[in-house]
Amino acid sequence: MKNIRKNGIILASITLLVLFLVLKDDFESIAGLLGNMNPLWIALAIFIEVLQLLFESLAFHQILKSYQENYSFKNTLNLNLISKFFNGITPFSSGGQPMQVYYLNKDGFRITKATNAIMQNFILYQSALITIGLFSLAMNHHYNYFAQSPILKRLVTIGFLINTFVMIFLFVVSFSNRFNQFFIKHGIDIFAKFKIVKDKEKTKKKWLERCNDFNKGAMFIKTHKRLCVQGYFYNILGLISYYLIPFFVAKSLSISVDLLIIPTIVATSYVAIIGAFVPIPGASGGIEFGFLQFFGNFITGSILSATLLIWRAITYYIPMVIGAIVVNIRKDV
Repeated sequence: MKNIRKNGIILASITLLVLFLVLKDDFESIAGLLGNMNPLWIALAIFIEVLQLLFESLAFHQILKSYQENYSFKNTLNLNLISKFFNGITPFSSGGQPMQVYYLNKDGFRITKATNAIMQNFILYQSALITIGLFSLAMNHHYNYFAQSPILKRLVTIGFLINTFVMIFLFVVSFSNRFNQFFIKHGIDIFAKFKIVKDKEKTKKKWLERCNDFNKGAMFIKTHKRLCVQGYFYNILGLISYYLIPFFVAKSLSISVDLLIIPTIVATSYVAIIGAFVPIPGASGGIEFGFLQFFGNFITGSILSATLLIWRAITYYIPMVIGAIVVNIRKDV
């Protein structure tokens, strides 16, 4: 709870600073745009965000049901919302998955099964993320949407490569016991020489047991191919939904805005990759900077600032607040 309060204070401070920087030069114009939004386009943007949450939850629910057949979709949706809250208030969005393990354990899952289910879902999510990342890189390479942002383009490429490396590493750790044994044995020997590891044999045993659990979890993907393909496509649909929201938000502010669907998907995927580098709850500051830089190629002035504020509210603050409400409703917190 101390960390939650501390991170909450950091998040609130940065949010206020970002709001000040975004609003200070053109407050009246931005306020006018926010006060005259087209409600139908905003409703559609919110509906798309709900779709994203549903697709994410459907992907995870496929896996959880294979472990506990009577596990309800409502519980999975609540679990997803809870992770939105804990991801939103922790650096690098690191708090969501440990809390999912905690709540799944409360719902009758053994820790090992809960961890495996979350790892399997993460692998499917990373696969979808890399697929859309490849699409975005290909589209930008062909159309050169962001000619004015060469440094950010390089950061995006680095971020994409890091995500790809994480994906490959997860597959290797999950499916190759031989690699795990070699890596753990020699890695811990090196750490022991530098006095980082004290009890060499105990540490090796612990990490081998963990990797064996991952390996058992990976067998799920081999034996449930159809289910995993469904989960992969649900994640694709969830990410596309998330990446499309700025398009509808911009339309709610101006029918003449020069923004199309494919550039919107590419720009939002780039913003998300930039945000992964920011070690602050919600990637606050970095996300907003990336959004202004990438979408500034299609939208300018007060419309750009207003689009950023509405998009952040719909995709980050509102889901986080709803997640906090769900956390407080749960009786076993």
